[in-house]
Amino acid sequence: MAEITKKPVKIMETVLRDAHQSLIATRMPTEVMLPIIDKMDKVGYHAVECWGGATFDASLRFLKEDPWDRLRKLRDGFKNTKLQMLFRGQNILGYRPYADDVVDAFVEKSIANGIDIIRIFDCLNYLPNLQEAVNATNEIKRREGRGHAQVALSYTLGDAYTLEYWADMAKKIEEMGADSICIKDMAGLLLPYKATEMIKAMKENTNLPIQLHSHYTSGVAGMTYLKAVEAGVDIIDCAMSPFAMGTSQPATEVMVETFKGTPYDTGYDQELLAEIADYFTPYREQCLKTGLMNPKVLGVNIKTLLYQVPGGMLSNMVSQLKEQNAEDKYRAVLEEIPRVRKDLGEPPLVTPSSQIVGTQAVFNVLMGERYKMATKETKGMLRGEYGQTVKPMSQEVIDKVIPGETRLTGRFADQLENEMSKLEEEMKQWKQQDEDVLSYALFPQVATDFFKYRQAQQEKVDVTQADTENKAYPV
Repeated sequence: MAEITKKPVKIMETVLRDAHQSLIATRMPTEVMLPIIDKMDKVGYHAVECWGGATFDASLRFLKEDPWDRLRKLRDGFKNTKLQMLFRGQNILGYRPYADDVVDAFVEKSIANGIDIIRIFDCLNYLPNLQEAVNATNEIKRREGRGHAQVALSYTLGDAYTLEYWADMAKKIEEMGADSICIKDMAGLLLPYKATEMIKAMKENTNLPIQLHSHYTSGVAGMTYLKAVEAGVDIIDCAMSPFAMGTSQPATEVMVETFKGTPYDTGYDQELLAEIADYFTPYREQCLKTGLMNPKVLGVNIKTLLYQVPGGMLSNMVSQLKEQNAEDKYRAVLEEIPRVRKDLGEPPLVTPSSQIVGTQAVFNVLMGERYKMATKETKGMLRGEYGQTVKPMSQEVIDKVIPGETRLTGRFADQLENEMSKLEEEMKQWKQQDEDVLSYALFPQVATDFFKYRQAQQEKVDVTQADTENKAYPV
C-alpha cells in the first residue's frame, strides 16, 4: 500500500487580534495578553495575529495604551512564533488614503517593532492600492532579510466573481511580488464545495502559499475549512475556543482535532491548547458579565447567506432605520442593497464599501427616490477615489450624482504629495518616539488625546518620585 503524503495544515491564531475585535469590539488590553504568551509560543503556530485592523485605534481611544508599546512587549514574549498584522492597503489602519511615504514609514516601523507578516487588503480588491505596501515590505526584506507581504483578496459573490476571476487574481498577486495569498472571507459567505473549486483553480495559477480566513457568522466556516484543506489550502485562521465561533473564527482546538491522524495533522498538543483555553475562559466570562461580549454575536446569522450581507452591515442598517422610525422599511432596504451594489460596480462588501452601499440603500428607500440624496462616500466611490471596481459603475447614477465631474482612472494616492514632514511638524510638541508621528497620521485627534493623557501620567509619576526623594530620613 502506497504511503500517504503528509501535508500538515498550518494554523494562524487570531485570539490576540481578530477574535476579540469580532466579539468584544477590540477591547482586550495588553495586560490580559502577556501572561499567556509563553504557552502560546510553544504551540508551533504558523503565526499569531496580534496587531493591525482596529487594534491600533481601540488601543489609543479606549484602552489608553500605546499600540507600538503593545507590539514591542508581544515581540519580547514570542521568541519562536511569527507575528502577523492586518493592513488596509493605502489606508494603512485608518480611513483615508495616505501618501506613499506614510505607507513606507508605517511598514518600516511595523517590521522594526516586531511584525513578521503583513496581510494587506483593499475593499475593492484593487491591486494598485496594495502595491506600495508590498514594495515597502519587499524593500525591507531585501535590505534586512525580514518581512513577508501577504495580499488578501476580499471574498464576495456576484456575476463578476467567477473562478477565472479568482485564479487570475492569484496570478497577478504573484506577479506583483507578494509572498503569499489570503482569501479573506469576512462575511462567512464561502461555502464548502465552492472553497474546493476556488482553491484548486487558484493553485493551478500560482505557486504561492494560500491561506484561508473566514468568520463563523453564517455557520459554515468549519466545514469550509475542512474542504479547503483537502483541496490544498496551506494555512487556516482559527481562534482559541473561548473567543471562537459566532462572528469570530472556527475554534483552534476543534480544527486541530479534526485533522488528527490524517495527512493534514497539525501535530499540536491538545493539552497545551487546553491550558491556553483555560486561561482565556475567565476573561470571556467577565466580558459576558459586564456586557462587553453580547450573546447575539455568538450565534449563527443565516441572513448572512440569504442576503449575502455581512452581519455588521445588517446591524448597522437596522440601527439607521430605527433612528428614522422606519423599521418597516427593512425588507425594502434589503432588496435595495444588491441594486446599489450593482450601480457602484459590484464591490466586495467589506469596510468601508459595505457601509457606503448599506447607507446609500437606506437613503434611497427613505427618500422615495433613488439617489435623490447621496452621501459624500458614495460620491467618492463614483469618482473613483476608492479605486476601480471589477464591473463598470452605472453611467445613469454617475450622471445624476456627480454630473460633469471627471472620474479618476488610476490610483487616488498618485495625486497625494508626501506627508511625513508636514505631519511631524504638526505634532512635534507631543513626539517622544518616531512612531508617534504615525499614530498621529492615522488618528490625529485620538492620538493627540492619548499623548495628553500619556504626558499627564508621566507628570504624576515624576511628582510621586520627587515626593519620595524629598522625604529625608532622620539623622
